Amino acid sequence: MTTREKQGKTEGSVRPAWLAWTVRAVAAAGLIVVAWVFLTEWGAVTHGHPLYPVLLGLTVLGAALAMWRSWRPRAAQSGWRWAADLVLVVAAIGWVATIAWLRPFTAVEPALAAMNSDAQVTVTETATQIELNPTGDVSGTAVFFQPGARVEARAYAAILRPLAEAGYTVVIAKQPLGIAFLAAGAFDDARAAYPDAMRWVVGGHSLGGVVASSEADAADSDTTAPVAGLLLYASYPANDESTTLTAQVESISGSRDGLCTPEMIDAAKADLPQETNYTVIDGGVHAYFADYGPQPGDGTPTISQDDARQQISDATVRFVNSLTP
Repeated sequence: MTTREKQGKTEGSVRPAWLAWTVRAVAAAGLIVVAWVFLTEWGAVTHGHPLYPVLLGLTVLGAALAMWRSWRPRAAQSGWRWAADLVLVVAAIGWVATIAWLRPFTAVEPALAAMNSDAQVTVTETATQIELNPTGDVSGTAVFFQPGARVEARAYAAILRPLAEAGYTVVIAKQPLGIAFLAAGAFDDARAAYPDAMRWVVGGHSLGGVVASSEADAADSDTTAPVAGLLLYASYPANDESTTLTAQVESISGSRDGLCTPEMIDAAKADLPQETNYTVIDGGVHAYFADYGPQPGDGTPTISQDDARQQISDATVRFVNSLTP
């Protein structure tokens, strides 16, 4: 190889300085996002499904490694190598953006107080679910609930606790990354854990209601412990279940909901059985179906959350009572 050829190869193998600084910037952004999540949503991270904290830990390790490598002296490398580095940087940007988007909504009072056991209800929390068990007589009807997207499971404790006080076992899923579609097997796990349940009510909030609709449709004809009821909080099915779903349906929505609007609820009525009962919380919004604070894009409420919570809980208990012989 001639001297000129060697020079060309060396010059072509130099990684651009801007790429190194881009790596450092993305790594710093990853560390900042993790710190932001920990500082603002610590409760949801520590009480949620363990997958998200694992991904946060991997983000810290990856960012630290990338930062260290960016400052380490590098031997000359071919152009395709630094081009591959550029692809990895783009992927890392997508990763950091996803980790930031997955930042959960942390439960607030009175949901946190409702997580305490007392003479009426025993609360059990594991890595994958929350159980509210009556301490007295237990009904043959059990309730399984899917939270809304990125909403911590504890946020539903206060609004669903009246069911346990009325004698119904309640299981709230902790979804991987707060996405109901990733907890599709959680209902089967709950059924296996409570073999004495003779019938089930499956419910969900927002995206959780979409998954709950599919779960109800699939298990409403089960011969052992069928789904007798579908409970929708500000939600509707993704597919037409008007003729396939045999379970009774209760749809509870808010008149001021900015995310699952009244127009959306009306448009989806054709996908639910004609016998579906619709309860509208006048003045209620999307975030009133759990206790996790305001949600971006939601409407402006005209009633208090305490008032809405009471109405939602009362309608929920009435519905489940109606399904119990």
